[in-house]
Amino acid sequence: MIAAPPRSAWPLLLLALAGWIASVTLTVERFKLFVDPAYVPTCSLNPVLSCGSVMTTEQAAVFGFPNPLMGIVGFSVAVTLGVLAVAHVGLPRWVWGGLWLGMLLGVVFVCWLIFQSLYRIGALCPYCMVVWAVVPPLLALLTDLLWGRSSGALGILAEWRWTVVAVFYAVVLLLVFLRFQDYWLSLA
Repeated sequence: MIAAPPRSAWPLLLLALAGWIASVTLTVERFKLFVDPAYVPTCSLNPVLSCGSVMTTEQAAVFGFPNPLMGIVGFSVAVTLGVLAVAHVGLPRWVWGGLWLGMLLGVVFVCWLIFQSLYRIGALCPYCMVVWAVVPPLLALLTDLLWGRSSGALGILAEWRWTVVAVFYAVVLLLVFLRFQDYWLSLA
């Protein structure tokens, strides 16, 4: 049984909750757009930050239903495990490993969505970016929980987890700036 230490339990819960809230909000916005095609989502702020543009693309429903529904389910599991972690409940290693695997797949999916948003759709969804921001640190927390004291490749990854997250953020911010630099510079 593995019990998450408080320094991991609270961030796990709060990050998962942020992802869940973003997913629910995005789902509600998407359903409003289904009902009224003229609806302008609250997250459509300008030509670049425009989730309405993103929500109507094929990429927004990769498996035939809105992507945020996967977020609602996945983050619900993470929130539940976060609550148990905050309550100091020890869970079997395979439970944490399953969440780790889900977050790893989430990071892969987020990377694909970032590419699609930047280079195929040409717009950014603020609620999606919340998900982009919370999934990597969730994976880092779980990596430390599972392999923080291990030797080998996973132990090294656990040791350097925050550097990997920082590099991820830096690369995404650089790509966003470069892709939309004309717009950002026109605001100055």
